[in-house]
Amino acid sequence: MREVPMRYVKANQVGIVLFVLLSFVFNPIVVLGALWSIQVVGLASSGKLNLFVHIGKAVLTGKGTEMQAVELQRFNNILAVLFLSLALISFSLGWVIAGYAFSVMLLAAASAALLGYCVGCTVYFWYKQLRAGRKIGF
Repeated sequence: MREVPMRYVKANQVGIVLFVLLSFVFNPIVVLGALWSIQVVGLASSGKLNLFVHIGKAVLTGKGTEMQAVELQRFNNILAVLFLSLALISFSLGWVIAGYAFSVMLLAAASAALLGYCVGCTVYFWYKQLRAGRKIGF
């Protein structure tokens, strides 16, 4: 199984949090559009061209042993792009409250991940359980 160092995953999460926070201060369509571009390019290149990962590689040193499966990281990035797309569409249609709601959901998920709880990982687990034909207990 291919894996990616958690320090790069965390660098991406920090970038998402910072950009979403900046979108609350500046033009949300411009800032979230830039974040969307960074995430889509990173997703299309399997993380190789993600700006936040490149910054993380330059700034973060050390050989942390914690890793995350590439498949899980890709799923989480797809969720981020989905929420960014929904926020951008909402803002573009003048649905400001919906745009901020999707932005806040992304901010909450990325912040929670930085604090140690991965919402996307939980959703991924549920998805895999459903695909395997198992019931999900809540």
